[in-house]
Amino acid sequence: MQHDELAALADRHLWGHFSSLGSAVDRIRIVERGDGCYVWDTKGNEYLDGLAGLFVSQVGHGRVELAEAAGKQASQLGYFPIWTYAHPGAVELAARLASLAPGDLNRVFFTSGGSESVESAWKLARQYFKVIGQPERHKVISRQLSYHGTSMGALSITGLEVLREPFEPLVPGVSHAANTNRYRCKLCADCPSCTLACADDIEQAILRAGPETVAAVFVEPVQNAGGCFVPPDGYFARVREICDRYGVLLVSDEVICAFGRLGSMFGSERLDYLPDIITCAKGLTSGYAPMGAMIASDRLAEPFVGTDESFLHGFTFAGHPVSCAVAMANLDIIEEEQLVDHVLANEEAFRASLDDLCDLPIVGEVRGMGYFYGIELVKDRDTKESFSSEEAESLLRSFLSNRLLDLGLICRADDRGEPVIQLSPPLIAGPDEFDRINQTLRKALTEAQALF
Repeated sequence: MQHDELAALADRHLWGHFSSLGSAVDRIRIVERGDGCYVWDTKGNEYLDGLAGLFVSQVGHGRVELAEAAGKQASQLGYFPIWTYAHPGAVELAARLASLAPGDLNRVFFTSGGSESVESAWKLARQYFKVIGQPERHKVISRQLSYHGTSMGALSITGLEVLREPFEPLVPGVSHAANTNRYRCKLCADCPSCTLACADDIEQAILRAGPETVAAVFVEPVQNAGGCFVPPDGYFARVREICDRYGVLLVSDEVICAFGRLGSMFGSERLDYLPDIITCAKGLTSGYAPMGAMIASDRLAEPFVGTDESFLHGFTFAGHPVSCAVAMANLDIIEEEQLVDHVLANEEAFRASLDDLCDLPIVGEVRGMGYFYGIELVKDRDTKESFSSEEAESLLRSFLSNRLLDLGLICRADDRGEPVIQLSPPLIAGPDEFDRINQTLRKALTEAQALF
């Protein structure tokens, strides 16, 4: 089909996720192929994929090795569940992930994606505490503005009111503590350096909820929503100590931050903390097949081992043979091409290409690490004055999102919190891509600041 026909059909029948319906025929972009860090739409326009799809494509687009791995597996065993059964792909991948995960995180529960991984972690925490005789522990603490998924449990953990409100009442028992946004910190902004009050606020949330009722704290290594909030030094050591003090599980939500994104196989390793559970997805297969996982410590699995007690939870397509084969091949590429080391070697150059934009008055702060950065946009840099809701809508939706695409750059212009631009290119990206990102952003942001 040609573009116009596809666009008309999409406008009539395709219900896009987090997307408005109607009148999309003239503006919809239909991406049909990709190669490396670049994709092309049905009109032949080329784009640098500065968001790796959706923080997904670690090894880049068009990797024939992954397609071949999927085809080979599908021809041998296209599907079989892991409900009381196993198949070689699931067994081998679980063992490999356990070998890569830190500490004693040796039990791998497969899912179909990130929301399911987060949902699984909360359900495991609740059942675990019931099995060990602490059934009152069911509550969760997460952070303000955090995004943990869209299923009802994961959405309840999510700290974005704009996403939660349409579906309330949600699962009860979730409280939200301060995040690590130093740029707009209200807890220690007047202090010369961070006091870790944001970590202590998690303790206060536990105390308000009743420590004996709290099952888990959910945190991302670098928080996505709000624009790549990096924790201060000592933050996770304090959070780990708080969780241990009150007998609360620490869940590291690494749906974005795992598999090299931060310059380590798991983000918790880069930031030097050991969680009780890691949730992951996205980069596990680089998006060539849907898959996620919850990786739990031996301690959490122990009450279920050798007993009649089952974790009463599962998904039809979790541990899918084709997805497992793709994940194994994807991990092969990450290791053989030393992409984790590549990120570490190039993160300073990537950061420098973004810091170079700080001469623009509209740029308030650049923050992030590895290949995961956010640029906060401001109306007045000296006072940190942000844009009003109406101005942010005009800046991001009406202008920047479309203008950046017109200039050939895919990134995220987001206002969940303050207006930010997020960048998260494939891990194979290098100086050429950084230069193009810099030049494109400079042009678009220069034009944008002239509008306000």
